Amino acid sequence: MSAGDTLYLKIGKNVVVTDRRVTLGDVAKMECTDQAALRQIRQKKLYSFRAEDEQKKKNTLVVFSVLKVIELIHEDYPNLDISNEGESDFIVEYVKSPEKPVWMNCLKTVILCILIFFGAAFTIMAFNNDVGVTDVFAKFYQQITGMESNGITELEICYSIGLAVGIIVFFNHVGHKKITHDPTPIQIEMRKYETDLDTAFINNAERRGHSVDVD
Repeated sequence: MSAGDTLYLKIGKNVVVTDRRVTLGDVAKMECTDQAALRQIRQKKLYSFRAEDEQKKKNTLVVFSVLKVIELIHEDYPNLDISNEGESDFIVEYVKSPEKPVWMNCLKTVILCILIFFGAAFTIMAFNNDVGVTDVFAKFYQQITGMESNGITELEICYSIGLAVGIIVFFNHVGHKKITHDPTPIQIEMRKYETDLDTAFINNAERRGHSVDVD
């Protein structure tokens, strides 16, 4: 390796692996003009999750500092320049490769849909009852047409259709298809939640001294 070579390193905030033996190539994207050295660096061991911890379902999340990665690389290539283009601290999460049965995922999806459906229906009914939508529609219908409302008029029908269309447009989903290519509000909130969760986990690990860092 020549003295002018530079290794560009990029690691995400949360990396999921399915093998207990974790290498640098599993967690990082790397680029270097010296391809032979790059192949060796990718195979270098970073960490090993213990089998007994896997059975106890603990310690499957480990926080690392990018300085530890740089230290490991410099053990073999002390003169290599390294440019970090990613996170300064990151999480490595070990997940077993076998996934749960399909029927289990389908059952969870059905239960979740039922809970969301009835929860949303109750929320809408409670809101309509609080603001007195029925009375408002009845008075408005009588003022416009001069007739008393029987509870099912053009106003209620248009309101129900408009409510459903508004929800579909807002959440940007019709079945499995998206109306636009923009991320949905749920996806945005989930990404924010994941980012906040990763940041909190990293900060807690650093405060407790449980992160893997240089001495």
